[in-house]
Amino acid sequence: SHFPEEFLAMAQQRLQSPPPDLDDPQRLDLTHLKVYTVDDASTQEIDDGLSLETLDDGTHRLWIHIADPTRWVVPGDELDLEARRRCTTVYLPTGIIPMFPAELATGPMSLVQGKICCALSFGIVLGEAGDVQDYTIATSQIKPTYRLTYEDVDELLELGITAEPELHDLARWSQVRGRWRVTQGAITINMPESVIKVQESEDDIVIEVLEDSPARQMVAEMMILAGEVAARYGQTHDLAIPFRSQPQPELPSEEELIQLPTGWVRDSAIRRCMTRSEVGTTPSRHATLGLESYSQVTSPIRRYLDLLVHFQLKAHLRGDPLPFSSHEITELAQGASVAAYEATLVERQTKRYWALEYLRRHQKEVWDVMMLRWLREDDGLGLIMVEDLGLELAMRFNRSVTLGEQFQVRVSHANPRQDIIRFEEVAMEEADSSLATSA
Repeated sequence: SHFPEEFLAMAQQRLQSPPPDLDDPQRLDLTHLKVYTVDDASTQEIDDGLSLETLDDGTHRLWIHIADPTRWVVPGDELDLEARRRCTTVYLPTGIIPMFPAELATGPMSLVQGKICCALSFGIVLGEAGDVQDYTIATSQIKPTYRLTYEDVDELLELGITAEPELHDLARWSQVRGRWRVTQGAITINMPESVIKVQESEDDIVIEVLEDSPARQMVAEMMILAGEVAARYGQTHDLAIPFRSQPQPELPSEEELIQLPTGWVRDSAIRRCMTRSEVGTTPSRHATLGLESYSQVTSPIRRYLDLLVHFQLKAHLRGDPLPFSSHEITELAQGASVAAYEATLVERQTKRYWALEYLRRHQKEVWDVMMLRWLREDDGLGLIMVEDLGLELAMRFNRSVTLGEQFQVRVSHANPRQDIIRFEEVAMEEADSSLATSA
């Protein structure tokens, strides 16, 4: 969780004496554009921003600006090698383990409001249906205008603030784009996602359920769009970059889905069929996204594979030889994929530990839950959703339960260190009594 002292000293030296900006003569000056960065309030590494430009003929050009950490990193130097070793920023309830030291990641590498920042910008014109009509990729200079939270953007969109027409147009285009991907076979799954945060003293655990709001949908669609354009550029120019693909899953038939309750139960059944994504140097279809090719490019401060794409794209834009060969990209992608998978497991296990600890501390509370699916129906073991917490946990039943059935439970036993959680169903009368007592 800590960087070596000599490494931090080198990072400070890099701040005082930056490497030459190889892209300096070619950087597109986009400082005149209004740039919105949209993140959670706690986010410190600001790695993307959005703009909308109206061209002379009235056409909209969407700009997706991605932070340019390779402005500060040279392929093969110690910063690069340390990022390669870490491969990804790890997000834990107790804090983050970053890929780059905070002095760089939250400062000169980030898109900081009111400061002129280096970026890799994707300018994209969409057709009315949402397909990519034209695009340009350029290293750039931008000046982020607003640092907004998702809640800020949702409020601005809901109130229809006329002072920010660009934001409304960006949201509209993201909806158009989302509908277009559905026509291309994209698979939409809307399951609750929760974030768990633990204060330093571990005496306070907070669980927040993330709302799938218009602001989050807008940012997600724009990041996916940048990934499609990066992959298209890489494919057109036969570049060795990491492409992410996903085999087509065997989904339940229409007849099977119709028999399931709509909402979480149906989405849970679909998600269960999803295949793992794959990374390679050959572009291939990404089934869930509904795209023929895709490359992750929007989190270079936090994911090493995104950083690799930046190195390769920027070198090609300059007309320089690519810093990494196809063979090297394949090896690095394999290593990064394994490390990212391990990090995901650590994140899940740590999140589960603190979720169980939260429930252990709230054993007297009554929770509304929904039956999602059977894990082992013969043993009466099912998967429930704790609705207020966005947590999916196993529960054993001694009665017949239907999928989608809602009822109330209480924790009967929890031991986070042994990874044990048991629930007991609460009768309606008892639940009403508990609520009256707590009120």
